[in-house]
Amino acid sequence: MLLIPGSWRPWQHGRVTVPSVEVSEVPAELPEGKVLLDVREADEWAAGHAPGALHIPMSELAGRLDALPADSEFYVVCRAGGRSARVTQYLNANGWEATNVDGGMQVWAASGRPLVGEVDGAEPEVI
Repeated sequence: MLLIPGSWRPWQHGRVTVPSVEVSEVPAELPEGKVLLDVREADEWAAGHAPGALHIPMSELAGRLDALPADSEFYVVCRAGGRSARVTQYLNANGWEATNVDGGMQVWAASGRPLVGEVDGAEPEVI
């Protein structure tokens, strides 16, 4: 779990605001300098993810910050929006520009956005 020292208390009391967009506001083709960052775990990613997304699980993010493309802005997504909201807060507090994708991959798939999977013979799905 990614936890920013001293940051859990505001989450408990609902006082944290995180920049967010609806799935419909995420461009179908991301322009240069914009990255869709998927912070779900490996099994979730393998079952189905957005084409072209960058995968860094939330549990690994603090140790893999060097994998984030420099000078990029991030749309952060998880399954439903909770993990991605925490990662968005963390990235913004540490100098990146990040926006949470409300509803996550569940809304992405329900909206008819494309999914690709890495499980042979299986239809891509959000788990």
